[in-house]
Amino acid sequence: MASPIAYFLVLSAIIVVLFSSTQAEVQGSFDDNFSKSCPETHFKTSEDGQIWYLSLDKKAGCGFMTKQKYRFGWFSMKLKLVGGDSAGVVTAYYMCTEDGAGPTRDELDFEFLGNRTGEPYLIQTNVYKNGTGNREMRHVLWFDPTEDFHTYSVLWNTHQIVFFVDKVPIRVYKNANYTNNFFPNEKPMYLFSSIWNADDWATRGGLEKTNWKNQPFVSSYKDFSVDGCQWEDPYPSCVSTTTQNWWDQYDSWHLSSDQKLDYAWVQRNLVIYDYCQDTERFPKKPEECWLNPWE
Repeated sequence: MASPIAYFLVLSAIIVVLFSSTQAEVQGSFDDNFSKSCPETHFKTSEDGQIWYLSLDKKAGCGFMTKQKYRFGWFSMKLKLVGGDSAGVVTAYYMCTEDGAGPTRDELDFEFLGNRTGEPYLIQTNVYKNGTGNREMRHVLWFDPTEDFHTYSVLWNTHQIVFFVDKVPIRVYKNANYTNNFFPNEKPMYLFSSIWNADDWATRGGLEKTNWKNQPFVSSYKDFSVDGCQWEDPYPSCVSTTTQNWWDQYDSWHLSSDQKLDYAWVQRNLVIYDYCQDTERFPKKPEECWLNPWE
């Protein structure tokens, strides 16, 4: 009998094939699609310009953002994370309505929390609406994300937000017209990534500090892809959904049968923190926690 991991990898490969026909790489150079916010010494590319390297040292980190903003779609990037002792270092890959932590921002986060050598990397995801977050989940991975590139993606439509790792759904955030109005579906978002020092909280709650003897810390990126509704003022075509795109049709409002199997495996084996189960922080469970993500 095949092991659960072997079965899992087969399902993952099937999902990769299913998605490959719908994903279109963004054309043009890095500078065509992004603007960066760091010293030139902290951003490098491969000779062909297809791989981007962001570095962090004690002086500065580095980040970039798309020049365009979007409302709904499929957003994907391949990342290879900082290897070795990366405690205190956070590589963030996220979508946000603003360039900065504005008080009314909407946001969808992947945050990769560094580790001491030999300990597993953690992925923290979060959802913000109008400046309020506190919807954290944390997962371990079934691979070492520092050894090779892996794909991290977000599916965002008015029915659900799904966070994917290598096309495997690790988190589903459904929209059920909550009375608490906690589903970000009104504002367009840019896509960002950055590497920065967060040793006041990132590794074991801030107990493990960044070892600057290991600087520079480098995260690598390639194959940015987006299939989404580009926002255009003053009358963007994506003010309301039209179901003309695959990511906004019925099949993308729910997990497929194969995705449900993968998602169930993730829930059993990889989740190490779920805000919905944190009764100390939330004596009354938030409304969205009662919704079945399999529906």
